[in-house]
Amino acid sequence: MHRIPEKIHELTVGQLSARSGAAVSALHFYEAKGLIRSRRTSGNQRRYTRDTLRRVAFIRAAQRVGIPLATIREALAELPEERTPTRADWARLSEAWRSELDERIRQLNRLRDHLTDCIGCGCLSLESCVLSNPDDVFGERLTGSRLMVESGRKNSGE
Repeated sequence: MHRIPEKIHELTVGQLSARSGAAVSALHFYEAKGLIRSRRTSGNQRRYTRDTLRRVAFIRAAQRVGIPLATIREALAELPEERTPTRADWARLSEAWRSELDERIRQLNRLRDHLTDCIGCGCLSLESCVLSNPDDVFGERLTGSRLMVESGRKNSGE
């Protein structure tokens, strides 16, 4: 692991990449999305404060569990003066994200459990398909294929 001397207070994008494990392109993307920020030198090179390492670690950990970047950005924006997240911040935010993750897990389990049924159907029955029409949502509104329902046209029996 690359060690950064304590006297260095700012990191280049290459140093940040090496220490965080995030690709330079990912760091640029995070910056463009407002998740991290840098200052520019007179030569227009990016410089990141040391605490950006923790911020990048926070972002990557949240991404690994499936939290969308927009949600991560909102969470980081709630921190006072956009400070680096602490252990307490992570605990609070991860608790808030837990129900969202639990719901995704339920949806994925349902998808997995009905995948065999879907393959057996061959996508010939959109009105009873548990993947295209979960809980027969479209059947409650009207009959016909999903595309016809979405476009607002009535079922013509085709």
